[in-house]
Amino acid sequence: MKIVTVVGARPQFIKAAVVSRAFREGTTVEEVLLHTGQHYDDQMSKVFFEQLGIPEPQYHLGIGSGPHGQQTGRMLEGIEAILLSLHPDAVLVYGDTNSTLAGALAAAKLDIPVAHVEAGLRSFNRTMPEEVNRVLADHVADTLFAPTDTAVQNLRNEGIGDAQIHKIGDVMYDAALHYAAKAERHSSVLSDLALVAGGYALVTVHRAENTDNLERLQVICGTLAQLAQQMPVVFPIHPRTKKTLATSGLADQLGAVRITGPLGYLDMLLLEKNARIIMTDSGGVQKEAFFYQVPCVTFRDETEWLELVELGWNRLAPPLSSSSQLHQIEKALRSVPENGHYPYGKGDAAQCIVKLIESVYSRGLGAAARSVHPGKNQRNSKALSGQLTS
Repeated sequence: MKIVTVVGARPQFIKAAVVSRAFREGTTVEEVLLHTGQHYDDQMSKVFFEQLGIPEPQYHLGIGSGPHGQQTGRMLEGIEAILLSLHPDAVLVYGDTNSTLAGALAAAKLDIPVAHVEAGLRSFNRTMPEEVNRVLADHVADTLFAPTDTAVQNLRNEGIGDAQIHKIGDVMYDAALHYAAKAERHSSVLSDLALVAGGYALVTVHRAENTDNLERLQVICGTLAQLAQQMPVVFPIHPRTKKTLATSGLADQLGAVRITGPLGYLDMLLLEKNARIIMTDSGGVQKEAFFYQVPCVTFRDETEWLELVELGWNRLAPPLSSSSQLHQIEKALRSVPENGHYPYGKGDAAQCIVKLIESVYSRGLGAAARSVHPGKNQRNSKALSGQLTS
């Protein structure tokens, strides 16, 4: 059996690392790794392959950055050509980037089954490019790997049948468990930055809703500058954010905030694990904060990870004013929730994904699922449901 895995951005490298390792550990699956080149800087791409032990991609499109339509179109063209030459049994995509959408569309248009890891996430904000990507990917996918009960219910609410939905937990939890010990052994980031465990704040900002809106970005800069008067604030900066801060002059407003370049996965894990508090607009960082039981404040209007808000580990603080954001940060520092509920599985999501892929696509059920896809025929097929759950 041949599976083509499409990746292109930093979060996808982390997720693919644990699933690719599971493919290599005693399965009959031949995985072909296709890198779109959406993240192309060495610190956003190459270092992850090295640190996570991911095999070199057999195909690298080298697309790079660009407007959404141009970037996605070039990816679609490149992926389609490779799929036509390989004739895989299925295409595996992750998350919600333009690489996700391009991989899913290219496969669906060639009638190749699509499996989507991290299916069912919803912010219900269609102005986010990520929301559009994840919704479209889910609705062309045949097999949907949902991380949580909430994600499963979102898919059901959109008319996707249970036959195609599999709740398997979160592959990022697998990665956090597997690589934490390696980070402790190999990362010197705390000493390099002269930080004390539990004595600093960590922040990441990269989403277009914040970086492309100077009013929101200015509020965030003010928040961070004020917080940096109370404790060290470490800001590993995304290339897009760095460019906007430089061209707008907002970089000068960050005061004592410690800006670093993009960091490798092991360094980020160690910083997250030892932070006193984390502020972010990243979905992945929200979860990693929870994995290490660190309070998190999210600089967005909404989040896909509603469980974390309900559990009290995450607080929403949209960049409306620095005073409102600082208030949420202070509340997060004062009230750390009790442990007890872990909604992201047992750390075996990768193994579950590989077993299901072997089972579903070795029996040709991907094609059967496609025949009852919504918009083509009836998605909820009792016969198919029986096949997949037997």
